[in-house]
Amino acid sequence: MGRYRSIRGSTFLCIIYMLSTVVVYESKKRGVTAVFVFGDSLVDVGNNNYIPFSIAKANFPPNGIDFPGRVPTGRFSNGLNAADFLEKAGLPSSPPFLSPENQRNMSSFFAGVNFASGGAGIFNGTYHNDILGQSISLSRQVDYYVHHVRGDLIRLVQPYHDVRTYLSRSVFAVVIGSNDLLHYFRRSDLRRRTSIQRYASSMAAKLKEQLERLYDNGARKFLAVGTGEIGCIPARRLKFRGAKCDEEANHGSLAFNEALKTTMEELKAQLHGMNYSFFDSYKAMHDISNDPILYGFREIKAGCCGLGKLRAEIPCVPFATYCTDREHHLFWDMYHPTQQASRVFVDFIFDGSPDYVFPINLKQLVSAP
Repeated sequence: MGRYRSIRGSTFLCIIYMLSTVVVYESKKRGVTAVFVFGDSLVDVGNNNYIPFSIAKANFPPNGIDFPGRVPTGRFSNGLNAADFLEKAGLPSSPPFLSPENQRNMSSFFAGVNFASGGAGIFNGTYHNDILGQSISLSRQVDYYVHHVRGDLIRLVQPYHDVRTYLSRSVFAVVIGSNDLLHYFRRSDLRRRTSIQRYASSMAAKLKEQLERLYDNGARKFLAVGTGEIGCIPARRLKFRGAKCDEEANHGSLAFNEALKTTMEELKAQLHGMNYSFFDSYKAMHDISNDPILYGFREIKAGCCGLGKLRAEIPCVPFATYCTDREHHLFWDMYHPTQQASRVFVDFIFDGSPDYVFPINLKQLVSAP
């Protein structure tokens, strides 16, 4: 029995060595070793499926109707989301951290991990936050990376390759902030206590703390995604005559994006070897809404799945109706973009001009030393 265990252990280590060698060899051709994703429902690929008491889930139809096999995976989308399309960087979509299968087989994390959680926020007190067991806040997501994934990578990869180089060539994507802003505009008491400008600045300051933690634990290349026109999502348009955008909410998004841009510039100046791409999703969404036909969309106000006015009075639940021309809708439900919209946004991120992504785009970030 002892000899069997020894042989089995040696075989496992041999497999780990071969896998890590393949990852490092392939990364030299691609310029990126792994993609680590942190954020909210815009990039959740199924983590919330494994939070027992969370109601912030999308693991039921018609979600996933355009996913391969028409399977509802937990993505808040009719198919793929933005995290999946980051494969343009040269790697497959990063698997969900909380998946029991991935927990048992840490080698599945060699090319990256997705920690994102629907309903998550920068602040722990955000709507659907982890205090109530509804989602995983950003700080908890970073904890998972620091205390679990990074440690396993050191244990499995370090004997054969330099983990510092491996992590420095990886992309750390952060897509978060919308839930914090929506939380602000839902809470009249919060709006009385502080201005949106101060709130947005505190969001950026809290996010900076988490980015610094990632840097201290090996991250060097960051993709920071700003918030879109949150006042123009179906759930906010619903509140205004003529389905107009909530300009106060849009102002909040602009305030956060400006604070985040400043934060990224400060980090670049302070942290040796740090590089980043900042995606102005507000401008991208604004330009798409102003000329939707140019980008292939015909419906920019209503959701595709839901019930009532703008399909936003009742969310996308199993008994909700959904549209057939999903590729022409900007929104899948009252909050989230369609698969096609996510594809367009990532096209901007990957090789867009400085009008949308700066100081460099993701393609340039991946190739940077």
